[in-house]
Amino acid sequence: MDLSKRHEFESAAQPLASAGLPWIQVAADGPYFMDELGAPFTPIGQNDAISWPELAGLFRRRDLPAVERHLTWLADHGVTVLRLMLEYAQVRSRYFERPAGRFNPALVQLWDDLFEMCERVGLRILLTPFDTFWTWLHWRHHPYNRANGGPLEHPSRLLLCPETRALIKARLAFAAARWGGSGALFAWDLWNEIHPAQAEDSAHTFDEFIADLSATVRQVEMRRFGRTHPQTVSLFGPELHLKPHMDMAGPIFRHSDLDFANLHIYAHGGIDNPKDTVSGAIAMGAIVRQSLGEITDGRPFFDSEHGPIHAFKDRKRTLPDAFDNEYFRHMQWAHLASGGAGGGMRWPNRNPHVLTPGMRRAQAAMAGFLPLIDWPRFRRRNLNSEVVSLHRNLAAFACGDERQAMVWLLRREPRVDDGRLSADAPPISTFVRVPGLTPGRYRITAWDTDAGRPAGELFADAGPKALSFEAPPFVRDLAFAIRRAA
Repeated sequence: MDLSKRHEFESAAQPLASAGLPWIQVAADGPYFMDELGAPFTPIGQNDAISWPELAGLFRRRDLPAVERHLTWLADHGVTVLRLMLEYAQVRSRYFERPAGRFNPALVQLWDDLFEMCERVGLRILLTPFDTFWTWLHWRHHPYNRANGGPLEHPSRLLLCPETRALIKARLAFAAARWGGSGALFAWDLWNEIHPAQAEDSAHTFDEFIADLSATVRQVEMRRFGRTHPQTVSLFGPELHLKPHMDMAGPIFRHSDLDFANLHIYAHGGIDNPKDTVSGAIAMGAIVRQSLGEITDGRPFFDSEHGPIHAFKDRKRTLPDAFDNEYFRHMQWAHLASGGAGGGMRWPNRNPHVLTPGMRRAQAAMAGFLPLIDWPRFRRRNLNSEVVSLHRNLAAFACGDERQAMVWLLRREPRVDDGRLSADAPPISTFVRVPGLTPGRYRITAWDTDAGRPAGELFADAGPKALSFEAPPFVRDLAFAIRRAA
């Protein structure tokens, strides 16, 4: 097999005509994102797949109008980005190459159509080239398998085999040349869930592997378009604790070639198999805080996969809609208020793999809150432990800088029998103390995260050490946007 033709693959990719959707970049003055015109961009969305129900009509152009109607509906409800895998290997008809090195015309057409739709409706894509989970599980069918004419005997050498590396880079070069000119491409997740098992139980090659893939994409984009999209690499978060002797935090949080940090947040118990809707949010807040502490250069961070993976995959249980809606809403507000960019990106872990209408309402509610903060100039630090609430029954999530802050207060109990917070509990209030703001007068907007609307406004003066204010009464949770008054 001649794998020296990567540049031939790239040159064969005709760039998709762009409708002019502005490109996304990392903000210069804060750990968030903005478009090239200066407007803030916040990732609100979830994981989807080209073989799942809402996008299935793309394949062989079976029902393009239905897919575009769905994408338009998402954009109208505050969704800004979908995380997608170029190849979703759970289904054998969705291999991007077949055989290895030959790009599947039906899949190329699918992605042409999807990028064109996203340009029209204003949605963006966080794109990763391989579905490493199903690639591993269905290795016997994969075109890279030596038994199927590929170069690799077993996926335990995915990161090590030179011939496989050439194929990976050829795929990325083709994708960058064909779709890299589109503003609908938010960013590259260069490798989904990089894992020691893909390198014979070692993380030693992570740095070099990431650098090689990063350079491949950047060279193509610079040569073709004169600029580049942001890049990241994702990691299954529990591995940081399961294998503490391996340096995985460095490549994920601090690699010099990556623009933002990304993690898949599947903490045991509260997140991956939730029994209530509060514990997962507290775990999310703690993990975001820990992750921000690993970053030394102020790059953005967000979770690009979370959800009840153990409950769904191992225990074969789909969470009841009412419970899952509240769990979802709590998770996304814990993520945003703790300093993550956006609300995190749920892996549906439902049957079928689609988000509920209640989750879509929660995304719209968060989108409504976003204009209350000046994200491109928000140099936040996590304040989950520093913000003081005088009510023991509340969990606090917060981040801030010297000019603005965000706080989300979540009641811990009482709960109803299924683990949700009681909607009939008496309202509570509390004094809140937010450190770090420069002295002066501040406008504080309270936000009902369930209804998606303001719940009041007040003004307070920050002293030399902190801003203190009394929160209006609430039953389950309440968010606050705090900005210097004009």
